[in-house]
Amino acid sequence: MEQLIWFEEYARAEAPTGRTNFVGVNHAGPTLINRGTEQQKTAHLPRILRGDEVWCQGFSEPGAGSDLASLRTRGLIDGDKVVVSGQKVWTSFAWAAQFQELLIRTDPDAPRHKGITWIICDMSAPGITIRPIRTIAGDEDFCEVFYDDVEIPLANVVGEVNDGWNVAMTTLSFERGTAFMSEQVALSTAVDRLIRLARDRRAPGTRRLLIDDDEFRLRLATLRAEVLALRSMTYLGMSRNMRREQPGPEASFLRLSVGETMQRIAALAMDMLGPDALVATPPIRRRGNWSNDYLYSFSRTISAGTKDIQRNLIGERVLGLPR
Repeated sequence: MEQLIWFEEYARAEAPTGRTNFVGVNHAGPTLINRGTEQQKTAHLPRILRGDEVWCQGFSEPGAGSDLASLRTRGLIDGDKVVVSGQKVWTSFAWAAQFQELLIRTDPDAPRHKGITWIICDMSAPGITIRPIRTIAGDEDFCEVFYDDVEIPLANVVGEVNDGWNVAMTTLSFERGTAFMSEQVALSTAVDRLIRLARDRRAPGTRRLLIDDDEFRLRLATLRAEVLALRSMTYLGMSRNMRREQPGPEASFLRLSVGETMQRIAALAMDMLGPDALVATPPIRRRGNWSNDYLYSFSRTISAGTKDIQRNLIGERVLGLPR
């Protein structure tokens, strides 16, 4: 609850987002609290909270994104270490990270959801190559990561060897639930910024302010209502999470709704700016720039499981519908 209050006040102040710490604070750290050894917690949790350790996520691969169980990055156990070979992709801030939450296949003969291991990877280990990917928003936050016989101590395994799928489900429950709490809270600030824009900007070819245009007023009011509904959904989720060890499958509601609402807010901003939206105020990478936010918003219904995956999870695990 204190974390929720912090997020609300932080968003109200329109403070910087601290995106490089997202993985460590929001799902690697909570996963270690839930599934890590005392030695792993002592080594990493204080440093994550201080901002001394940046983490990245090594889950997705070229052939295993939303279908995560298809991952093929291999981990060969050799004595007291694991030798890793393969490739990951869409690894946010890999170039800045000291550690990575890495999923590898340690038993290639086991069924798809078995034989997977969750391990802490030191990003400075020999054999790791990082290649940034430039997006349409001008960012190079996403990266490809290549592993060429990278040696990782067996003591870095979180949970048990070959039981990484269960640990990964813990990670994803935080990623889809509490991790997006801060983004949900920030949406209300974004809508307030849009309303201020509508009060200062005139409709093209008229002397009437955008706030006085019926279509824009309706879209702004609808977005404000959606953001308030998301806030209620967040409070409900927080209340439930206080009575259990990790977020439940209904976290997919919040993940899906946050992504789609983000896209509607960014699209409305483009419509309000008109041709001026084509002129990006440098630097394009700065968050809070509407053009940048619009380009970035396309990823919001893909990352952490596509909107289609989230609807499947809601249907099967919350509503009890057949697969």
